[in-house]
Amino acid sequence: MSYRQIKWLILIIPTLTIGIWEYVRHEYLLPYISMELGNVLSPVIVFLVTILFLTQLFEILERNQKELEEARALKAVHEEREKLAKELHDGIAQTLFLMNVQIDRLAQLGYVDEGLIMQIKRNVHHANSYVRQAIANLREPAEQSALPWMQSVRSLIDEIQRESDLEITLDWRIEDEQWTSKEKIELLAIIREALMNVYKHAKAERVQIIGESHAGGWRCRVIDDGRGWSNEDLREASHRFGIKMMEDRAARMRWRFSMERLEGRTIVTVEKEGTG
Repeated sequence: MSYRQIKWLILIIPTLTIGIWEYVRHEYLLPYISMELGNVLSPVIVFLVTILFLTQLFEILERNQKELEEARALKAVHEEREKLAKELHDGIAQTLFLMNVQIDRLAQLGYVDEGLIMQIKRNVHHANSYVRQAIANLREPAEQSALPWMQSVRSLIDEIQRESDLEITLDWRIEDEQWTSKEKIELLAIIREALMNVYKHAKAERVQIIGESHAGGWRCRVIDDGRGWSNEDLREASHRFGIKMMEDRAARMRWRFSMERLEGRTIVTVEKEGTG
């Protein structure tokens, strides 16, 4: 049912109700119901019919509004991802390609040690791989109905395990229905960044991804056994781009974000508190 139809029904139903009631009262009920009682019953009947029908129409209207807001949010996320992917491609990816060409040119001119050249080329190649993978991930459809959320998480885990020796386990007990599409996109991005930080910096062997429901909310934790930092180091490093990105995403969604070192493990926590 369209918004226009709902609007007209909301306007018409009370009028139609009082019209039908007055017709039935005067044609059939006057011998049984006094004029005074009929006048008292008129607003009562209108109120009851309004409660019966209009509350359902309001629910449909609210549901349509929520779907519209989710569609707008998905469109905004998609546009942001496309813009970022273009910036990565036009900026970093092309710069890395030019650096590779320049390194080859230096090697031909004999200005740089061959071993050093190979090391620089490997670093450029790895950076280029990260950037291209980031571009591919950003250009994946943001519409979650095209790819179930848990499948997206498992694909991310498989992708990182192919590129590393990390052993990643998933313990997930949160229903997909608890989230909007935008929440799924943002949480997946945070999990991706947390795993990439472990892969690039932590020198870890095992990582756990744990999702738990609690008291109307949920909590997601990414736990690794890498070398990590002390809690003081983590506070000082909060300005680093990867950590700042996770914090900002969580803040936009009104989630609580924390990162701590506990019993030789680094724990990244994202939590949505219950509504009470």
